[in-house]
Amino acid sequence: MPTVILLDVSLSMCRPVTTSDSAESLQLRQLAVHGINAFLDHMAQHCKLEFCAMVVFSSLWELMVPFTRDTESIKAALAQMECHDRTDLNLGLQGARQVLLDEWGSAMPSQVILVTDGALGGWRGCEDGGPGRLHVVCLHPTNGAPPPALSPLGRLAQRTGGRLFVPEGGLSIRSVQQAFLNLAQAQYAPFHGVLRCGQLWSSVSLCPPPEPHKRPQDFSWVQPSTTIQVCGFLGLQHVANPPTLSRHLVLPAPGPEDMTRSTEPKEGRTIEEEEDNDEGKQPSFCVLLHGSLKVEGMVALCQIGPDWYGMLYSWADSKKKSNLMLSTFEPGIEAVPWLGKLDHLGPQALAPSGNETLPVKSNEKHSYSHNSVVWIRQSDLQADIQKILRHARKLPEKTPNFYKELNRLRRAALSLGFHELLEGMATILERECTLLPGSAHPDAALQLSHASSFLRGPSCKDYTAALTPLRTKFSSQD
Repeated sequence: MPTVILLDVSLSMCRPVTTSDSAESLQLRQLAVHGINAFLDHMAQHCKLEFCAMVVFSSLWELMVPFTRDTESIKAALAQMECHDRTDLNLGLQGARQVLLDEWGSAMPSQVILVTDGALGGWRGCEDGGPGRLHVVCLHPTNGAPPPALSPLGRLAQRTGGRLFVPEGGLSIRSVQQAFLNLAQAQYAPFHGVLRCGQLWSSVSLCPPPEPHKRPQDFSWVQPSTTIQVCGFLGLQHVANPPTLSRHLVLPAPGPEDMTRSTEPKEGRTIEEEEDNDEGKQPSFCVLLHGSLKVEGMVALCQIGPDWYGMLYSWADSKKKSNLMLSTFEPGIEAVPWLGKLDHLGPQALAPSGNETLPVKSNEKHSYSHNSVVWIRQSDLQADIQKILRHARKLPEKTPNFYKELNRLRRAALSLGFHELLEGMATILERECTLLPGSAHPDAALQLSHASSFLRGPSCKDYTAALTPLRTKFSSQD
């Protein structure tokens, strides 16, 4: 999930502090840079696919680095950081929220890492929640009283699902780096599991890692399992577009045997050359499953926890590249209503024999009309009128179609109480009658005049009465 590093650059961050592992005094912002660099190194090694952005704030906020996977660009921006005036934390949180909304929207889970010294003036908390899950790293010198904002910061982080981290054993480069590493190991730990289908299995990693989930009326959290068990396969037309909780990229990961084999290079080759030579040549069930789902146009229903299911499918982000994705459902066996209970699904070979297709069509007639008229927008009504006029210009060949559509429009207008439409339609038909060319069939003018007179007559208001074609000598001869 995307991460925003929200860094306090107020004047209080320029205070010098003495550290146990440095002969010279360091400023708080320099300690913050050391800690953030350690965090970025962990991200570059274990979470290469995560996006990171950096926002600095004092009395104003500024986006220093937009969302990127290049951690070196964030380190370069940290080296050019300058201090400003007083601190306005509410404005900084608003800036982080705005950056996330502009790039990812409101539905994307996100995390914000607030780095501050706790000197927030008169700030005592905010009424609304933080932007996403908020983690706070407070770099407060140990030679003074705890800042008054420390407790409100902890409550704000806890309310959003985050944590408060404080360097242990006094401020030093090592303690600050350890605080950031504790944050990274707790919140950015990679997920390694096993994708299994029968006797086939493959080590995989998920990005981002799946998180525990609790339904609104449940008391316990459902933990994701490290084994993704494929239960069966379904066609795309049967799954359609089910509601999902999260989406994860499934990547093949080296298993224990692959790690042992990679540490034993062949004679005359280095480990790097051996890895480059074997890359993409090792058989992987993950790659096999991805290719099969892509070719067959199917999804794999899988179990990711106790009574917790999801689906594996091939998703293309471009014309040439596709990835194996895992979408998780709501915990429960009835997460997809039109599939019924997921634990009751079975192979197609066990289905009862018969030629009946699903859904079974009922012999009972519905009490409502199938060809209902919808006039929510002006264009819908205009399209129905244009259809009648097209048939009117092709009379008498389109006489049945003309009266069918005209009766359909008349009944809809009577049902909605739209009597002005009937008068307007009569006027339009009269105008069409006067615009007929000299080569038009004589029956066309008679039929248009007949329909216009009927729409203005008293019988038009009777819903059961039907407008029928006029019997003329031209129609009898034809």
